[in-house]
Amino acid sequence: MSEIALQVRSAKRAWAHPGSSHDRLIRGALIVLPAGIGILSAFLVLAPLFMDGNMSFVLDKNRVAMANERLRIDAAEYRGQDAKGQPFRLHAGEAVQKSSAEPIVQLRDLSAEIRLPEGPASLKANNGQYNLDTERVAVSGPIKFQTSDGYMLDTHDATVDLKTRRMQSGGAVSGTTPMGVFSGNRLTADLEKRTVSLSGNARLRIYPKRANRR
Repeated sequence: MSEIALQVRSAKRAWAHPGSSHDRLIRGALIVLPAGIGILSAFLVLAPLFMDGNMSFVLDKNRVAMANERLRIDAAEYRGQDAKGQPFRLHAGEAVQKSSAEPIVQLRDLSAEIRLPEGPASLKANNGQYNLDTERVAVSGPIKFQTSDGYMLDTHDATVDLKTRRMQSGGAVSGTTPMGVFSGNRLTADLEKRTVSLSGNARLRIYPKRANRR
């Protein structure tokens, strides 16, 4: 193998190595996207203040004495850029608050996307709840994170606390990278410090052939 080829291989390994700029970029996306879903949930509750043709705030006029009211938003979408200028998109198929007596907004069909230098990354979740009192988003069911360059993470039942800016999965997490596979009993993330960690039987298996191709 030529000296130039060796230099290219060495550069690729450094680029994909844990702690590299690319590794930090992926970990950043793992934080930004769940936070985005939490922020989207809060945005949906405030959306009627900026009402347009796609949003509606409906008061239930039945039993006025009980002051029942409903918040319903269909196919809400929010687009913007993060601090690095990377465009992102947040989407919710539906957000419903059944009653003013219940501080829970039910969320359905949640997704978030961000465009990284290496390509798009996405996060999808089926259902969730936003608690207006505690400012917590509880995502129920499977959660899938995926990038276009070979990173994938699967977990379920995560909670995002918008006050403390922390996220925690409710169960086991597993995933793949271009270099191998990893798993753990739980994933936690500090959205403020931008750190992600695995706990409980955390395992990482690196496949040499994959690593060499990087």
